[in-house]
Amino acid sequence: MANTYTQLYIHIVFAVKGRQNLISKIWKNELYKYITGIVINEGQKLIAINGMPDHIHILVGSKANKALSDLVRDIKANSSRFINEKKWINGKFEWQTGFGAFSYSYSQLTNVINYIQNQEEHHKKKTFKEEYVDFLKAFDIDYNNQYLFDDV
Repeated sequence: MANTYTQLYIHIVFAVKGRQNLISKIWKNELYKYITGIVINEGQKLIAINGMPDHIHILVGSKANKALSDLVRDIKANSSRFINEKKWINGKFEWQTGFGAFSYSYSQLTNVINYIQNQEEHHKKKTFKEEYVDFLKAFDIDYNNQYLFDDV
């Protein structure tokens, strides 16, 4: 898109189906490299990626040429296929339906990057559910906690 300028920073969070602890430390870096490739091939900029065995955080610099929902769909579909082709788990790997996406200003990026990079330390104090609900509350997103985690 000629003469289109954006500065959009999106923190994407999504979980393994059933919030199972399936992302192994042994192969998570290879998975993150693969996801980085997906993001770059979609014309977006990957700024940070990390997660835990049951979920993942991705910070992207989003350009106007790709809808966020399409980007996340492509990341999830292609990374699931990659994990299944590698046979890293017994059975079929799937991501949970849906995702969280939270926008930040340029001045907030250092804090968001640090947050993503320090997931292991952060989750010594909070579960994924507590973390996710805190995100929703911080962004004043109306949600129904009763149904928030029924997608298993």
